Amino acid sequence: MKRICLHGPESTGKSTLATRLAAHFGCEVVPEYGRAYCEAHGTDIGMAELVHIAEAQDAMNRAAAVRAAELHAPLVLFDTDPLITAVWAEMMFGARDPWFDRFAGYADLYLLLDIDLPFVDDGLRVYAKAEERRHFFELCKAELDARGVRYALISGVGEARFVAALHAIQFALAD
Repeated sequence: MKRICLHGPESTGKSTLATRLAAHFGCEVVPEYGRAYCEAHGTDIGMAELVHIAEAQDAMNRAAAVRAAELHAPLVLFDTDPLITAVWAEMMFGARDPWFDRFAGYADLYLLLDIDLPFVDDGLRVYAKAEERRHFFELCKAELDARGVRYALISGVGEARFVAALHAIQFALAD
């Protein structure tokens, strides 16, 4: 069973792509806890809240992986994981809590979504300017590189983005 995690800045189509991939593969997708948290509590959050969000996301992801393994599912999809929350800490505060550096529950494959989609403001998103999006993307990529995890860059619009993600996952499943 492979754990696949979507990774990248806000407004790059992670949730949309995760839902479509889950339908294609007939697998579970774990939603983004941070979005639900911010919808309920607002976006004025500090480092302690980011750690809480990361811990809750990790617990949800681990529980889904156990369920998938019990069902002998070939994969489970994570809309996000603590690595992206670590990047949020860097974006928001220029620093991170040591909890993030201790996290080691990596997915088997990360799909790094490119910033080639237009930014869509949904009321919770913050970094709309091109230079902010580029910086966020570079931090996302640097996080994956620093951790030495396996990832694939996913670019393209619409069907091309879906096909790129599909190919990356199929390649990972063949291992």
